[in-house]
Amino acid sequence: MSTLALKGPYWVTVRQYRRTLWLVGAAVAASLVVVGGLRIWDAQTPDRYYEDGQRYAPDDNRGYETLRIALEYGGMWLLFLPLLVGAFVAGPLIAREFESGTYKVSLTQSVGPADWLRSKILTASAAALATTLALIGVYRIGWGRVSGSYQFSWSDRGPYETTGIVLVAYVLAAVAVGALVGQLIHRTLVAMAATGLFMGLVLLVLGAFRWSFLGVKTATGPAGPTLWTPENGLTMDSGLLTSSGVRFDQTICWDEVNRTPGVDSMNDGGMKIFERCLAQHDVTSQYVDYHPQSHFWPTQLIESGILLALAALALYAAFRVLRTRHP
Repeated sequence: MSTLALKGPYWVTVRQYRRTLWLVGAAVAASLVVVGGLRIWDAQTPDRYYEDGQRYAPDDNRGYETLRIALEYGGMWLLFLPLLVGAFVAGPLIAREFESGTYKVSLTQSVGPADWLRSKILTASAAALATTLALIGVYRIGWGRVSGSYQFSWSDRGPYETTGIVLVAYVLAAVAVGALVGQLIHRTLVAMAATGLFMGLVLLVLGAFRWSFLGVKTATGPAGPTLWTPENGLTMDSGLLTSSGVRFDQTICWDEVNRTPGVDSMNDGGMKIFERCLAQHDVTSQYVDYHPQSHFWPTQLIESGILLALAALALYAAFRVLRTRHP
């Protein structure tokens, strides 16, 4: 058993931040109790059924509504986890050591600079990874009940990150970026703020471009009734097509309606003008560009790969900086 015990700088790091680790464990346990309790409360009210056989939670099921609220806010808060992890690694774990000079004590205990930094990174990574996986597991306990409902689609912000693997990649990237920033900025609060801002920017940029990683599929149908997105897909664009298959800008017809004197609304003759305009431009069908649900895991893997590449670059830079300043 002694071989499994933490030794050297690893033991020091865990010992130094044992209270933080206990608080994190308590937060995970509290989350499990809340979500598990809400699932039990929800189960006390039986579902009802539509005529087609689909079931739904009745309006008097307060447990279900409370579970939805808890998961909605919980999913959004989990998006801040990489920011918190990165800020903690950059600030209290590394920058404060340089700011206070306590890192020199470790370097006098037969521990090289690379071993000192490696112990910090590996300990933080292990703790962050375990916490992230535990919170994802807790979220999934509730997710199984509300998935597919409003704001809980597979592509929505929050559910997308917390039901796949990409949140793990974000957290690992945050550890690496925090290790680099903590060495570049030896001021605890400044390092925390810089890392949090950087990881927030990464979240925003990848969130904005993730649905550009893969090409969309296109479904077409006759003009008229709404063309619903197939394959439980995420709609990216929709519009009208002419008989030749060219996409038609329907604002042309809206402008014609607005230019017609005496027409104040679509019900006041505007719809007839709009439909006549479509006929004049030979509009016969409609289209919808979408990502099917099958794009979930490929998109997750691509985004995770980008984040792990960022983590590798940050780690390489962190050890290069350490080697330069502390050969």
